[in-house]
Amino acid sequence: MAATMKKGVAAEDVNVTFEDQQKINRFARNTNRMSEIKDEIEAKKKSLQNLEDASDDLMMCEDDAMLMPYQIGEVFISHSQEETQEMLEAAKEALQEEIKARENSVSSIQEVLGDLKVQLYAKFGNNINLEAEES
Repeated sequence: MAATMKKGVAAEDVNVTFEDQQKINRFARNTNRMSEIKDEIEAKKKSLQNLEDASDDLMMCEDDAMLMPYQIGEVFISHSQEETQEMLEAAKEALQEEIKARENSVSSIQEVLGDLKVQLYAKFGNNINLEAEES
């Protein structure tokens, strides 16, 4: 995402004040933060999918008496199938809550970015580019 001034004759007509520069900087920071949060959401969704796969595999296990290893930090602890299933469900719920919180953060940042876009485009018009760059 770039907040750049286009070069040309029209750019000379608009003065960039300190407040305008602060808005441009705030826009750039929020855009970067939103990108980071979206990356975190994707990583958490992958982790959630892994937990769901593990839960499905656990349900297919036929031997209820067999102890199942469950990783906590760097250590594997053996639990019964039922306890392991409960721990997986708790971990899935926690991840879903984290994903929801991150998505709410993205929504609030998008509102701020929308307001800043309106303000900056109102002043600079086509002399500023606030659209996402394709990578």
